[in-house]
Amino acid sequence: MDPFDSNSSAERANLPRNMIENSMFEEEPDVVDLAKDSSSSFPSFPALDPDEVVYEPRSSRLLVRGLGENDMDEDEEDCESSARLLGMSFMNRSSSHRSRPSPYTRQTATSSCSRPSTRTMVVCALFWGIVISMTMVLYFLPGCFFTKTGCRKENTTTPLDPVYPVASNGELFPWAQFRLPQSVRPLSYDLTLNPDISKMTFTGRVVISMFVRHNTNRIVLHSADMNISKATFKLGDGEAKDVTVLEYKPQQQIAIKFSSDLQVGQRCLLTLDYRANLSSTYDGFYYSSYTDKNGSKRALAATQFEPLSARKAFPCFDEPGFKATFLIRISRKPNYMTLSNMPKAKTIELSDGLLQDEFEKTTVNMSTYLVAFIVADFSPVSRNVSETLVSVYSVKEKKEHTEFALEAASQLLQYYNNFFEITYPLKKLDLVAIPDFLAGAMENWGLITFRETSLLVGKNSSLLEKQVVSSVVAHELAHQWFGNLVTMSWWNDLWLNEGFATYMQYTSLQAVYPKLDIDNLFLSVRFRAMDSDALNSSHAVSTEVDAPEQVQEMFDSVSYEKGASVLLMLNASMASEQQFRKGLIQYLKQFSGSNTNTDDLWNSLTQVELSTHYQNVSKMMSSWTSQKGFPLVTVSRKRDEVTLTQEHFRLTTDNVTRSSSLWTIPVTYVNDSCSVAPECRQMFTLKTKSGTFKVAESVKWLKLNYRNTGFYVVDYGDDGWAALRDALSSNISVLTPEDRASLIHNSFALSRLGRVSFKHVLKTLDYLTNETETSPVTEALLQLRKLYRLLEKRQENRLVSRMKNFILKRFGSLMDDQTWKEEEEERVSKQELRSALLQAACALNEPKCTQQAKALFKQYTESNGTFRIPGDLQQVVFNVAAQSDDDWAVLLGLYQHVDSDAEKRKIIRGLASTQNVRNIVMILQTGLKGDIIRTQELPLVIHTVCQGFAGYLFAWDFIQDNWDRLIEKFPVGSFAIQTIINSVTSQFSTQSHLEQVQGFFSRLKERGSQMRSVQEALETIRLNQRWLDKNLVSLQNWL
Repeated sequence: MDPFDSNSSAERANLPRNMIENSMFEEEPDVVDLAKDSSSSFPSFPALDPDEVVYEPRSSRLLVRGLGENDMDEDEEDCESSARLLGMSFMNRSSSHRSRPSPYTRQTATSSCSRPSTRTMVVCALFWGIVISMTMVLYFLPGCFFTKTGCRKENTTTPLDPVYPVASNGELFPWAQFRLPQSVRPLSYDLTLNPDISKMTFTGRVVISMFVRHNTNRIVLHSADMNISKATFKLGDGEAKDVTVLEYKPQQQIAIKFSSDLQVGQRCLLTLDYRANLSSTYDGFYYSSYTDKNGSKRALAATQFEPLSARKAFPCFDEPGFKATFLIRISRKPNYMTLSNMPKAKTIELSDGLLQDEFEKTTVNMSTYLVAFIVADFSPVSRNVSETLVSVYSVKEKKEHTEFALEAASQLLQYYNNFFEITYPLKKLDLVAIPDFLAGAMENWGLITFRETSLLVGKNSSLLEKQVVSSVVAHELAHQWFGNLVTMSWWNDLWLNEGFATYMQYTSLQAVYPKLDIDNLFLSVRFRAMDSDALNSSHAVSTEVDAPEQVQEMFDSVSYEKGASVLLMLNASMASEQQFRKGLIQYLKQFSGSNTNTDDLWNSLTQVELSTHYQNVSKMMSSWTSQKGFPLVTVSRKRDEVTLTQEHFRLTTDNVTRSSSLWTIPVTYVNDSCSVAPECRQMFTLKTKSGTFKVAESVKWLKLNYRNTGFYVVDYGDDGWAALRDALSSNISVLTPEDRASLIHNSFALSRLGRVSFKHVLKTLDYLTNETETSPVTEALLQLRKLYRLLEKRQENRLVSRMKNFILKRFGSLMDDQTWKEEEEERVSKQELRSALLQAACALNEPKCTQQAKALFKQYTESNGTFRIPGDLQQVVFNVAAQSDDDWAVLLGLYQHVDSDAEKRKIIRGLASTQNVRNIVMILQTGLKGDIIRTQELPLVIHTVCQGFAGYLFAWDFIQDNWDRLIEKFPVGSFAIQTIINSVTSQFSTQSHLEQVQGFFSRLKERGSQMRSVQEALETIRLNQRWLDKNLVSLQNWL
């Protein structure tokens, strides 16, 4: 095995069909009988490149017979039994086995028999000769001869020969794995790009300096959708020579083969000239456009390389482990400007009237997915922060919307510099709002790109809108350390990037912007992560990734939110937050500029002796990252002894192999004597299936998972739940809002699991008539509205009416208390509460709510821009307006003229919430076409359409009819595709819909059938069906 190869297994690429079949039917080798002459010679095979050691087939192992002389093997026994079935019997191997005379042994003739004639003797001799011959043949045939499948044919293939695919020119391509070989590593890229935006094409030249790590006769790298016109190779100080480039398109790989090996330690240069089209989708080097204030169309070109698209802009070693430096030059017209990771070094005039901008060579080694460049006409606002120039770029018309982003980026950069004790290493940090951008943002080192709605807010925007922007900015800035400075070695550990950035975004905003109440958002995020991770189709935080769609699917709630949640749990279990911080600093400093895996993180944390509870952080935390799901902790109590038992919280148990999943759980708890303040918290570490601890007999109740900082669900048993409900009915302040929200979430989760009845859930919600805090109310509303929509889609109209009454009874008075005007100095939590309550009320057609919303919309449209709807109320107002055909048309007109990007996104949601079928079809088609509503918003449009009764079936038909167009715009497995699949299927609950979904996706094959999100969709439909079938009758009595 190649000592430099990080691949854990040999994966064959998408080979031509005949090669796949050959590899499938490789035989085990012939048995080698060592009892025979050992002087037989074996052929000698050429030495393999170390990268190919992983190709050694199982068939290269030798089976040995003849080491024991008297052993009777199973094949011989099988032969004997088979022969008997044919009416024969064998001569026994020894006389001791003979229980009766053998028919094959001549018997003594009786005196009454006459002597046989010569002819008779000859015939008998021939007969017995034939019988004995047949007997001997059958005796020595192997047992497999008598089986239905027969014996294997002789293996005529060379055992160690790898199977190579065929390149586009018909030659054998010298590599057959998804991962690149490790024999050659890039040191630097010298990249020159010449985009012609008007023609949507570009040419390029890349010079890659490389180092040979071990002897090899080939170089393999990535390239996609480009025409390479010239290639030269230079070894050391030798002359550059033309070389032939082979391409294997299914794996987006190119290769150069050599007649003799490159030697360890040699340096070489590969120069490639190429031509390509600017991408028309949202990845690679892509084309985009927007309309300026004069109504003119303006074009631009931008990049999005993560995870697998740098190869679409220039040939490269497009894996995170291949870090290198980059020197970039880009030509442009005089009316454009360019940006890249580093500051501009110089600009020169070219002979054709173009300008060429050259950027400084990167001072840090970067993975290719972090490279970025933009050709556009943007305007910046800038500020110096700790010797770093921080700038926010946007189209000129929206420059006034960049001030908050600049302020947030400046403060957060200073916070991270201090928190990590490592100063941001580049001279500049640009944040760029791109009109057409699929992701929320991308952390390119020194050039962070954003969707406009994720970066731009007006001066009069609400705190809730500013929370959205500051959250995204905080996340992307955290990546400059977690992801850029220290990078995961491979996509299986994506959580080291995304989990940390998610955790740090909440930690930093809590410190920098406490008014934004980011803790409520983080709590809700953790609940949703648990809902997803409870599915059997979920995956471990760190899991195998062996295909492009699997890379795309790693960008999900497990990598982001669950990753952040387990970090929060680890931090919360320690004596002080500074210990955790010290471990993070140790990790960043130890691996600065390098690639890591999950074990590197845990080992760094262990080295600094973070906690007296865990002598080995790695052992504890690997239980949370190496297996999917999370534990259910069950509580039982006898007087002063509390017993905790853990098991896997798995919603689906059908066709699931029972596992002995165990977690090391830092169980925190409070009791009725002290339950709110942080110092009340106590901890017990549950390392085994069950464990016990003592409490005073006077303790009336226990609440586990203090403030829901742990990633587990708790079942208190009938007595424990009753005690907690009694405590809340007497005084809701005996528990923190986070703990009250946790009880609500856990009740619904246990009902979905089948551990408690839905009547138990309703009893838990009884106390809500006294609840006024944001997190418990929003969690209860979310769960109840989810059930409401399921019943609505099942057309259980009587139950829908009863559920509506139940919601209004619990929350009606709190809904009535909400105001409809701008509140000065209001905290974000209050805006979140008001928005959630009024959206629920209006969605249920509560008259007072819909009348107020209609009045506000009328005042807004008639004010000629002088009246502004409060930011946290805009969504509910637009949703109500969209139910009127006339106001829907007005809303569509507003979308095309409104300047605020946050407001435009709310208008899209409003338009998509219509129950008018014609309008539903129009907005779906418009989103797909991308003319009025950008295609980047299509996942949001589909998600919103599916929430309504009129739209969810139309959306499902739309997806089926347009699937090929969708995967042209959004890669298979991408977060956009995951969102679309989840949106159109999550409210199905019948066998008919299950079969439709199963049938459609199974027909897609390589166009999407194997996606994890499809398995999640099917599992969710089954769970919906199971829960409703079990509870529908009972709901009639309970509601």
